Amino acid sequence: MIYSLKSKNEHGVHSPFVYELLLSTVYNKKNFYSYATIEKVRNELAYSSENVNCIDLGAGSHFKNNSQKSVRSIVQSAAKPVKYAQLLFRLVNHFQPTTILELGTSLGLSAAYMATANSKSKLITIEGCKEIAAVASRNFKKLELQNIEQHIGNFDEVLPLILKNTNQLDFVFFDGNHRKEPTLNYFKQCLQKATDQSIFIFDDIYWSPEMTEAWEEIKKNERVTVTLDLFYFGIVFFRKEQVKEHFRIRY
Repeated sequence: MIYSLKSKNEHGVHSPFVYELLLSTVYNKKNFYSYATIEKVRNELAYSSENVNCIDLGAGSHFKNNSQKSVRSIVQSAAKPVKYAQLLFRLVNHFQPTTILELGTSLGLSAAYMATANSKSKLITIEGCKEIAAVASRNFKKLELQNIEQHIGNFDEVLPLILKNTNQLDFVFFDGNHRKEPTLNYFKQCLQKATDQSIFIFDDIYWSPEMTEAWEEIKKNERVTVTLDLFYFGIVFFRKEQVKEHFRIRY
């Protein structure tokens, strides 16, 4: 309730860049071509009887380490909701990033949305649990996605190797660890490969007090100019031509 009272829609925003972005992406109700195809896969997963061993997941996951969970339960509790997965699609579709990085593949639904939004992009996604990553891989094949590069392992070990072989990051979705220090650490590492036109998105910025603290620190970073707080998503821009402003958007 408090968030709603303090948040704005497009009519309360005076930045031309943010106003146009809200109209073209955040509040765009267009039914894009790939929505139905990906949601068909989600629906199949929601009725799956397959079980997977959940290992090596970061804080903020809904599962305990070394626990067996059904794919069905992962869809219900951990897969990105349709509303936000489709927002990722629209953001990628709007900005057309060349290199996309996702920290936290899960079952691959968010990656599928981002990958289909720009088939010319290269989407690199990291998942800590190999059995969950295997399910995601099957989903990518089912959707005939050719522009996804999967990595399995601990972010602390895998991310530096990916960044070493990546010239720049145009779009990053942070969705794999919900602790303050790891989030800030991954942010700082990825920041080294960011350009003025890069976009970083942080999931669940109010998941815990320390995630909110991490979000507040990210906003203060000297390279960050514009941020959009959509409650579940925190979107970061580095555009030098923009005055530093933070917007709390009703979504």
